[in-house]
Amino acid sequence: MYSYQKLFTFTKNIFESIGCPKEDADLATEVLLSADLRGIDSHGVARLIGYVRLWESNRINATPSIKTVHETPSTAVIDGDSGLGLVVAPKAMDLAIQKAQVAGTGWVAVKNSNHFGIAGYHAMKALPHDMIGIAMTNASPLVAPTNSLERLLGTNPIAVAIPAQEQPAFVADFATTTAANGKLEILQRKNQEAPTGWIQDAQGNMSTNPNELKAGGALVPLGGDTGSHKGYCLGATVDIFSAVLSGANYGPWVPPFVSFLPVAPNLVGEGIGHFFGAIRIDAFRPASEFKTHMDNWITTFRNSKSKSSDQPVLIPGDPERLTSAKRLQEGIPLLDPVIKDLQSLAQRFSLSF
Repeated sequence: MYSYQKLFTFTKNIFESIGCPKEDADLATEVLLSADLRGIDSHGVARLIGYVRLWESNRINATPSIKTVHETPSTAVIDGDSGLGLVVAPKAMDLAIQKAQVAGTGWVAVKNSNHFGIAGYHAMKALPHDMIGIAMTNASPLVAPTNSLERLLGTNPIAVAIPAQEQPAFVADFATTTAANGKLEILQRKNQEAPTGWIQDAQGNMSTNPNELKAGGALVPLGGDTGSHKGYCLGATVDIFSAVLSGANYGPWVPPFVSFLPVAPNLVGEGIGHFFGAIRIDAFRPASEFKTHMDNWITTFRNSKSKSSDQPVLIPGDPERLTSAKRLQEGIPLLDPVIKDLQSLAQRFSLSF
C-alpha cells in the first residue's frame, strides 16, 4: 500500500519535472490521484508514464496558453493548446460553473486537449455550488460500432454529479463500452482473461483475450449482443458533443493515448475534445427543496428490497465513495507493473520512489 500523500508528492514532482508550473502540477496530480482514491485504478498513477511519454513525443504542452476562442453568456469553446487534459478540463469546468452562476446553466466545449483522467472528478466540481455537473470526453478509437469490424469510437465516458441534502451525492461515471480500455490493461498486467462480451476479435467474434486489440480486435459498445446499439448511440453522442461541436478530432481521427502509435493522417480537428455542463438547481426550483427530494430519492432506492442479502442496492457513486474513504486511511494498492513504471520515472527524473 502507498499513502495518498506520498503518491501525491511523487506525482506532482514528475509533472513539475516535465515543465508544468507548480499550480498546474498540483491540479494535474489531484485529478489523476482522484481515480486511484475512487478505485478506478486504470486512470490513476498507472497512466502517469503515458502522459510523460506523450510529453517526450511533443504531443503534450506542459505550459499551455489555454484560451476561450468563442463564447456567449452561457456557452464557450476553449482551446487547450495541447495541454494536459488533467489541467485543461477542470479549468473548462470552472468556466461552465461561472457561466451557470450568471445564466442559470453553463456549457463549455473543449478542443486541442489530451486525456483528462476520470470524468467524475470534473462533474463533481459543480456539487459545492448547488449545481448538477456533467462531463464527457471522446477518446482514441478502440470501439467498433454495432455490426462494424472497424474501430471508429473511443470508450467515450459520461459523468453526471447531482447534489443531495444529507445523503452523499449521486455520481454516475461510466464508459459507453461494456468495459473501459483501462480495465483490459489491468487484466494484461494480471495475466488474466477478459469476461465474455467485452471485446471482439478482428473477425467480429467475441473474445476473452485482453490483448485482442493488439491483433486488430475492438472493444464492444455497452449493451452486449442484443443492446450494443444503445451503447453505440451513447458513445456517438459523446463524440459529437465533445469534438464535432468544439472543433476537436472525432471518430477514427482522435489521437491515441499511447505515444508509440502514430497520429492519424489528415486530421479533421485539433487534439481531443471534451464537453462540460453546469446546471444551477435554483434555476428550476429552490436548491434546498430539490436536495431534500434527492435525499428521498436516494433512500428510496437504497432501501429497496435486494435480490441478495450480501448485495444491497447501491446508488451511483457509493462504491467509489467508500473506496476513497478506505484508501485515504489504509493506502492505495499498486500492481507490480505500475510500481516498475513509477520506479523508471523516478530514475528518469532523478527522484526517489
